[in-house]
Amino acid sequence: MLVTVKDLGKVHIFAELKSEELEQLIPHAKMRQYLREEIIFHEGELLAAKLYAIASGRIHLKKTAATGKETILRILYSGEIFAAHALLGDGTAPATVVCEQDCQIITIDRTALLEAIRQTPEIALRMMTVLNQRLQLLHNTIHGLISERAIVRLARFIQYTMLHYGTEISKEGQYLKVNLSYYQMSRSIGITYEECVRLLGSLKSVVNYRRGGKITILDVDALNKIAEGDESL
Repeated sequence: MLVTVKDLGKVHIFAELKSEELEQLIPHAKMRQYLREEIIFHEGELLAAKLYAIASGRIHLKKTAATGKETILRILYSGEIFAAHALLGDGTAPATVVCEQDCQIITIDRTALLEAIRQTPEIALRMMTVLNQRLQLLHNTIHGLISERAIVRLARFIQYTMLHYGTEISKEGQYLKVNLSYYQMSRSIGITYEECVRLLGSLKSVVNYRRGGKITILDVDALNKIAEGDESL
């Protein structure tokens, strides 16, 4: 599929570039359509030296243990980049990438991206910011799995999603702009599906969960206290 300036402008790290700057990337960019539940690439697969970005849709990155247990490392939405190993690492996919919805994925050749960075160094800074945030999230997740109660990890995951992707105000409270299913949350914080359902039930005065993963934060202060490990709640 042909990539347009509008398509490239949807990618967060390019959001502030001028149209003429984006036009220089178009000859080196491609877009491919993927269907819901389609695998973009598998863990261990050798990747081409390209930038990967989501033009539309939602994906998740997962790893499967020898026991068969799946863990979702990250959920990414339209405008975000992924598969940094293709650019900065050994080119081997560290996780399997799966489409949670029909997706359009943009790829840009590494050489063209480096030239764009040479002309606009802010692109590299935006990429570093994104990768640093993800590294911090991974650190917090690992620390939480070792030392934090499941309800604290759940509260922190909702809190992170709230801060990172934003909310809209409703009569009930603040609802997340993105949906989170029981499966996504449970696999992201290392608990079972059933435990996730139970924990959200225990938080019904703080968080309202509706069918399809629609979440409304009823009491932000209480959520923050739980995320801080407040034993009184």
